[in-house]
Amino acid sequence: MSTPRDTSTAPVLVEPTKVRAADGSVQQVSVPALAPPVRRGSLAEIPFDNAREAPADAVLSRKQPDGSWQDVTAADFAGEVLAVAKGLIAEGLRGGDRIAIMARTTYEWTLLDFAAWAAGLVTVPIYPTSSAFQARWILQDSGAVACAVETAEQSRVISQERKQLGDLTHLWQFDTGVLGRLRKLGRDVPDDAVAARRATLEPGTPATLIYTSGTTGRPKGCVLTHGNFFAEVDNAVELLHPVFKSVSKSPASTLLFLPLSHVFGRMVAIGCLRARVRLGHAPSIRTEDLLTDLAGFKPSFLLAIPYVLEKVYNTGRATAEKMGRASSFDRAARIAQRYGQAVEAAEHGTGPGPGLGLRAARAVYDPLVYRRIRAALGGEVRYAICGGSPLGSRLAAFYAGVGIEIFEGYGLTETTAAATVTPPLRPRLGTVGWPLPGTAVRIAQDGEVLLSGGQVFQGYWDAERGEAVPTLDGGWFATGDLGALDEDGYLTITGRKKDIIITSGGKNVTPAPLEDWLRAHPLVSQCMVVGDNRSFVTALITLEPDGLSHWRRMKKKEDVPLRELIHDEELRTALQRAVDEANRLVSRAESIRKFTVLPVDFTEEGGHLTPSLKLKRDAIARDFEAEIEELYRK
Repeated sequence: MSTPRDTSTAPVLVEPTKVRAADGSVQQVSVPALAPPVRRGSLAEIPFDNAREAPADAVLSRKQPDGSWQDVTAADFAGEVLAVAKGLIAEGLRGGDRIAIMARTTYEWTLLDFAAWAAGLVTVPIYPTSSAFQARWILQDSGAVACAVETAEQSRVISQERKQLGDLTHLWQFDTGVLGRLRKLGRDVPDDAVAARRATLEPGTPATLIYTSGTTGRPKGCVLTHGNFFAEVDNAVELLHPVFKSVSKSPASTLLFLPLSHVFGRMVAIGCLRARVRLGHAPSIRTEDLLTDLAGFKPSFLLAIPYVLEKVYNTGRATAEKMGRASSFDRAARIAQRYGQAVEAAEHGTGPGPGLGLRAARAVYDPLVYRRIRAALGGEVRYAICGGSPLGSRLAAFYAGVGIEIFEGYGLTETTAAATVTPPLRPRLGTVGWPLPGTAVRIAQDGEVLLSGGQVFQGYWDAERGEAVPTLDGGWFATGDLGALDEDGYLTITGRKKDIIITSGGKNVTPAPLEDWLRAHPLVSQCMVVGDNRSFVTALITLEPDGLSHWRRMKKKEDVPLRELIHDEELRTALQRAVDEANRLVSRAESIRKFTVLPVDFTEEGGHLTPSLKLKRDAIARDFEAEIEELYRK
C-alpha cells in the first residue's frame, strides 16, 4: 500500500527560501515539501486504500442517460478496478507492458488507467483527435501491446496502421462494451494475482509515458513514475487545502473536461482520487454541452485553461450587450477587478482591503452580473486551478471580485504538471506563484527557467533500450521557457526561449505577452506575432466564431461574407483598439505596427495548433507566407 497521509489539519504557508545573484536579483527560490515522500507502493493502491479507509465515500460520479449524476463509492470503484485488472491479466498482458488509451475525458478512461496500474502495466495516452500518423508514432515508439479507443472511427484510424505495429496485439473499443468483456474474462483470475502485480510496483516504477505534443518534430515520451505523481499530487493537495479539502458543508467536487491525454487533467484526476474528492467527467467541451454538464454536476472547483475563463467572460459581456446593458457590465467588471486587486493588497499587507464604497458597489452588482458568471460555471464554483498559458492580471482580478479564487500555475509534461502555483491567501496577480512545495526554481543567465523537485521526470523514453534516458543536468530540468523571479519569489513567465523574435534592428521581442493580451479580446481567437529578421513587428489574427457572430448581429452584418468582413473598416477599427491596448505592454520597437485578419482559424485539425493549443509557428509561417509578405510590402 502507499504511505497514508495526515489530512486532519490545514498546512501552514511556508515562505520560500531565496538565493540572490551577484547583482542582488533573486536567482533561485525553493519551498520545502508539505507532504512526506512516498517510500513504497504505487498509484495502483489508491482505489484499494480508499475502499479500506472510507468504502462509502463518493469518489466519482457518472452521468446517466437522463442527464442525472450517479455517485460511485470508493468500494464500488475498487471492485471495478480489480475486475478489469483481472481481465487484463487474463488477456495475457504482462507486468511492464504498455497499454495505450485513445479517448475523450470519460469515466472509462480513469477506470482503465487504474486497472492497468493494478495489473502492473504502463499507460500511454493518445489524444482522441490525433491523426493516424501521430497515433502510429506513439504506438510504435512506446511498443504498446494493447490500445483501447472510444469509437469506431478511432478504431479505424488504428486499424489502418496495424501492419506497421508489430507489437500491438490487442485493439479494444469502449463503446462496444470492452470493459464489461474484460470483467467477464477475468472472473477465473484470483484476486491474489492482481495483488502480486501491485506488489511489484514501487515509487520509482514508470507509471505512464506521456508524449509531448511538440510544436516541431516528433513527440518525445516523458517517462513519469508513480513517485513523480505522488510528489505532485500530495503537495498540491496539502497546499491547496480549501480546494481539495472542502471547509464548507458541501464536500469538494470537480467536473473534469480537459483531456486526460494531457498531464494537467491526468494529475487532477489522480489528485482527486488520492484526496477522495468527487470527480466527474465531461467528454464534450462544446459550449452548450459543457454548460449543461456544469449546471447538473455543480462542482466546487474547476481545472481550466485561460480560454475557458475568457469564453465565460466574453459570453457574459456579449449577452449584456445584446440586452442593451453593455455599459452596466463594463462597470461591474471594473468594480470586480478593483475589488480583487484590493483583496490581494490586503493579503500582502500593502493595503487596507476593499473599502465600504467598493463593498457596497460589489453587493449591487452581485445579483445582476457576478451571480450569472458563477451560474455559467455551475453555481457552486469557488476556486479554479488555471494553467496552460498565462491568464493575465485583468481576468484573475475579475474572477476574484466575482467570488472565484484563481490558483494560477505553471508546469510541463516533464514536471508532472504544476511546478509553481499561486499560494492560498497570498496571490500575486499576473504571476504563476511560488514553487510547489518540494520544488525549486532557478533562472539561468539567459533567462531560462530551470526546475528541480520530486515531480520532475528523469528522462525521455528510449525505444531501443526500453527505458528512460536521463536528461537532467545536476538535477535541474531546462524548460525552454523564459521567466523572472520578483523580490518575493513569485515567478512570471515571459515567453519561450525558441520563440524570441530578433528584428533586423537587433531588438529582442518576446511575443507571448502581446499574444496573450490579444487572445483575451472577444473578437480574437488566435494571434501570432511575426518579426524575426524583419524591420518591425506584425501579427496574424484569427477571429473567435462566437464573438464574431455577436458582433455581426450588433452591427447588422450577418449577411456579409467572411472574406469581405475581414476587410471591414468597423471590424478593423475594433481590432486596432485591441492591438493598441496590447502595445501598451511593450516598447515602441516591440509593438505591433501592422496586422492582418485571416479568413480561417488556427486549429489542431489544420495543423496549426498542438493538442494543448500551442501555436505551431513554423507551420503557420509556412502556410501563411503570402499574407506575412504582404504585411511587409505595404
